Amino acid sequence: MIESTDFLVHKHFGKLLADKDVEILDPATGTGTFITELIDYLPKQSLEHKYKHEIHCNEVAILPYYIANLNIEYTYKQKMGVYEEFENICFVDTLDNTSFAGKQLDLFAMSVENTARIKRQNDRTISVIIGNPPYNANQQNENDNNKNRSYPAIDKLIKESYVKYSTAQKTKRYDMYSRFFRWATNRLNENGILAFITNSSFIHSKEADGFRKAVFDEFSEIYIIDLGGDIRGGDKTGNVFNVQVGIAISFMIKKETNNRLPCKIFYSSTPQLKTADTKLKFISDSKLSEICFEHIISDINHNWIKIKENDFEDLLPLVNKETKLVKHLDEEKAVFKLFSLGVVTNRDDWVYDFSESNIFDKMSFFFDEFNAERIKLIKSNISDYSLSNSIKWTRELKKQLQKDNKLILNKECIINSFYRPYVKKYLYYNKYVNEMQYQIPSIFHKNHDRNQVITYSFGKRGNFSLIVTDCIFSLDTYLPNATQSFPLYRYDKEGKRIDNITDWGLKQIQTHYQDIAITKIDIFHYTYAVLHNPAYRSKYELNLKREFPRLPYYENFQKWVNWGKQLMELHINYETVTPYNLTRLDIPLKDNQKTPKPKLKADKTKNSIILDDVTTLENIPKIAWEYMLGNRCALEWILDQYKEKKPKDPTIAEKFNTYRFADYKEQVIDLLMRVCTVSVETMNIIREMSESG
Repeated sequence: MIESTDFLVHKHFGKLLADKDVEILDPATGTGTFITELIDYLPKQSLEHKYKHEIHCNEVAILPYYIANLNIEYTYKQKMGVYEEFENICFVDTLDNTSFAGKQLDLFAMSVENTARIKRQNDRTISVIIGNPPYNANQQNENDNNKNRSYPAIDKLIKESYVKYSTAQKTKRYDMYSRFFRWATNRLNENGILAFITNSSFIHSKEADGFRKAVFDEFSEIYIIDLGGDIRGGDKTGNVFNVQVGIAISFMIKKETNNRLPCKIFYSSTPQLKTADTKLKFISDSKLSEICFEHIISDINHNWIKIKENDFEDLLPLVNKETKLVKHLDEEKAVFKLFSLGVVTNRDDWVYDFSESNIFDKMSFFFDEFNAERIKLIKSNISDYSLSNSIKWTRELKKQLQKDNKLILNKECIINSFYRPYVKKYLYYNKYVNEMQYQIPSIFHKNHDRNQVITYSFGKRGNFSLIVTDCIFSLDTYLPNATQSFPLYRYDKEGKRIDNITDWGLKQIQTHYQDIAITKIDIFHYTYAVLHNPAYRSKYELNLKREFPRLPYYENFQKWVNWGKQLMELHINYETVTPYNLTRLDIPLKDNQKTPKPKLKADKTKNSIILDDVTTLENIPKIAWEYMLGNRCALEWILDQYKEKKPKDPTIAEKFNTYRFADYKEQVIDLLMRVCTVSVETMNIIREMSESG
């Protein structure tokens, strides 16, 4: 990275890192790796001046700070032959240091000197910011009491740029990488270079579209080396840091000119490198000038890679943020007004269950424990109070604790929910124990009025899929993708039902087809059919992974309406359709066996499902396996959800792990037979669509 940065400094500014007035800052130095490598890289004749005046670094953790100081001074002594104190390392949280006043940290006797160092650094004109920012996007468990810090100044800047420009409903642009990108962009001189090695999600993720627009506007040239390794996304080529997310090296050049041209983006990926070792060797051996970069052009939605040229932007928008937020009907420019993600609980083991009585017992215990903690907190010294780990704490639950809000069990909160495709579970639906309900209360009013909602998988980790449901649904219905939705109706605060399909959308479709008899329910059915169309999914595959769906105008509108209506009736009423006539084979238990061992495995080669040691379902039609919902077919979703699994939550595992497949076996067999019917009939309709051209 250092040699590449030096190359770019020379290419764009006619200088070298070794030259005077090229000041370098590592904002999160850790144990000093980049600074020690920089000392090794710079020529001896210029190193003394750079070391004393123009190399800077920060560290916020005390132990790495001391180690970095030792490493830097040792490296300098080894190269120069003399010891020299390094006076340009600051003990400071870089993200707090957006202005000097009141931002320094006290470090006992070092506080005065450290304050002077911070002030001196803040007064310098920084030309190069280089490093590997720390990453802690979301605390995984509030029970760890390791909540991410807030940075009001930086987060305000992010809100005014990365978030403001994004069209995503949900954005995680407040992670540490984004904060360091935002801080570094603002800290750089008008002419300078930012060089970071970070998570690579900003290259392609939907929620980073605002980030991509911002850096496109703020920099002149961007070079990206995508090292892959996104294990979570299915990339098995090896990760250079042995982590689950992809890694990228970015070089962003700021160049102030009177006639600024659009930003040029140069992209290089390494799909040919199949292991972490070969990628590390590539980084070590390759010069930036020798790497083959593709000059990529950002599209209108600020996508950089995997851009597919088609007519997607010309299609009818189903939803958008602007229509969702406007107050006046004449400002609506999408078919649906409201859209929403599914319910996020952050404690599924507690609030979901196949058994209504078990969920009642779990939540009784949960509220008893919460209220006991509330009383203990009142009586204790808050400064040294630690929460019990007997229940799952989240941000929202901690707020209720701080408010001294007594939580009371309400059996009416136990409702039926659509948990996974064709799998319903009881849900304790309550805003205090569901971390995020998004717009679900406006889709299903407090009386849980019936509604029909088209849910679909949104993200890059699985195929585009959808199911209509009349139940409250989970964000993770299509795990690992998120679940987005648009309902037929919405409800105001008084419970009044309102059409969610806009008058604007109705007018567009009536005008196109020259038919004022078309209704909003026709549009709902038409939408459902079109989104099932294999030709549509194939043509717009990349768009559907990162953008809201759009609606084409197909010939024979009524035919598509009829297909959509048939599909909806199948999918909503899947529990009451005629069971498919599968062959059930039962064999006796072995002599020493008391109960059958659950297996719940699909054998697609034999067209059978093995339920346990004694029961197998045979003669499953091959076409049933083709009805895919994300990464599994419908039948496989059922098998997965009814397996016996040890709960992840330790309290649930110890006290409430009562699920046994044997108790639900006959129910599951019945469900499999009915969903087999749904699968076959769904695929028959989809084949009709394909054959119609």
